[in-house]
Parts: sequence; structure tokens; C-alpha cells
Amino acid sequence: MGSLQKNKIYINNKNIITIKNYIFAHTNFDIEMATYKKKGAKAKKQGTSKIEEQSTTAEVFNTLDETASKSEKWVEKNSKPLFIGLIAIALVIIGYQLYNKFIQEPKETEAANELAYPKSFFDQAESAQVAADSLYNLALNGADGKYGLLDIIDNYGSTNAGNLAKYMAGISYLKTNDYENAISQLSDFSSDDEIFGAIAEGNIGDAFSQINQPEDALDHYIKAANFKSNEFSSPIYLLKAGNVAMDLKNYTKAGELFTRIKEEYPNSDEGKKIDIYINRAKLSAQN
Repeated sequence: MGSLQKNKIYINNKNIITIKNYIFAHTNFDIEMATYKKKGAKAKKQGTSKIEEQSTTAEVFNTLDETASKSEKWVEKNSKPLFIGLIAIALVIIGYQLYNKFIQEPKETEAANELAYPKSFFDQAESAQVAADSLYNLALNGADGKYGLLDIIDNYGSTNAGNLAKYMAGISYLKTNDYENAISQLSDFSSDDEIFGAIAEGNIGDAFSQINQPEDALDHYIKAANFKSNEFSSPIYLLKAGNVAMDLKNYTKAGELFTRIKEEYPNSDEGKKIDIYINRAKLSAQN
């Protein structure tokens, strides 16, 4: 009886072990299948993404092909106008270079040579102590069949020498009290030079002052002061502008102009005595 029970227990234990092994094996199979399914899904997802990327790239290339094709068609359609346009541009450039070389450059040389004669009278007049008017007139009108400044302006106005002749003519008119012509000639003169440009504007201001147009004089004095500001001309014309503003009873404006000299050009001759003008403007504004 005891032996039978032991055998039964053994058999039962064996069955239990067998059942456990079956369950374990089955469970492993399920886990492996699940893992396989996940890997398969991931691979499928990667494959789909790659296909999408390839599709996007293909679309980009197709778009580029279409754009290139349209451009080619446009060029083919407009090739003749484009060719004509390029030829026209080339002709303009070549024409400009030929004009400078064979027309403008010789004209510049000729004008400079002609300017030497009236310039000699102008230089003498600028340094003369007396009888300067006759020298300025010789500079303006020439003599002995030689061109004066006005002839050079008429015949070579577009050259550098012609431009300089306008400046000298303007100064000559100013010094001989012909203020209208002085304004006209100096207004036509152009220069990037910080001194010449400022002096031209300042002399226009002087001419307007002489014909009793103080507002115009003030405007040109300020332009002269602001023309490439520098220690030499800027304080001179700020002081002139301030004095004109005082005459116009615009004391606030005068004070501002005088203060600029004090702040921006304190070491200039004008800056060293500017406090007197500032105080005068303040006192006048209070009255």
C-alpha cells in the first residue's frame, strides 16, 4: 500500500513537471511570437518612412525639372530680345569709353590749358591790395583774344576746368559787387572738397546778405557750416549764421548756433570767444 502511494505521487509529480514544461514552452513561444511581431512592425514602419523620403525627393527633383524646363522655354522664346539687349548694353559701355577717350579727355586737357590765362588774373586779384576790380574783370572776360572765365564756362562747362571757372567767376562777381551773378555762378559750382564746397556755400550766404535777404543768407551759412564739418570753415559760418539769426531776432536759434561752436569747436578762434555771443543771445531772449 505504501509502495502504491509513492508511485502515485511520483506519477503525479511527473505529470506536474510535464504540465509545467508545457506551459513554460508555450509561454516562451508566445513571447517570441510577440517579439517577432514587434520587430516586423518596426521594420515595416522603417520601410514605409524610407518610401516616403524617396517619394519626397522624387517630387523635389520633378519640381526642379519642371522649373528648368520652363526657364529653358522662356530663354528660347526670348533669346532674340535678350541678345539684342546684351548687344545694346555692350554698345553703350563701349560708346562711353570711346567718348571719354577721344572726346572728353582731350576736351579736359584743352579746357585746362585755356583756364591758365584767366586764372593768372584771378590769382593776382585775390592777392592784390588795390585795383583788384580791373583784374577780376580781366579774369571774367579775358583779353587779347584769350578766353576769360565766362568763355570757358560757355565752351567747357562740363569739364573740371569749366566747373572751377564757375567758382572763380562767382568770387569775381562777388568781389566786384555783382551779387546776383555771384549767386548764379556759385550755385552752379559743385565740389566734394570740404573747404571749396563750404566756401562756395558761405559766399552765396555773403551775397544774399548784401542784397538784404537774411533768411536766404542764414540758410546758406548753415549749409556751409554743415558741409563736411571741419575745424576751419564750420565755426566761421556758424558764427555768421548766429549773427544773422540775431539780426532776425531769432535769439533761440542764435543761441543754438553759438552753443554748437562752444561744444563742437572749442579750440577754434571763434570757440575761444563764443561765451560772449552765447550770453548776448540769452539776454536778448529774456527781454
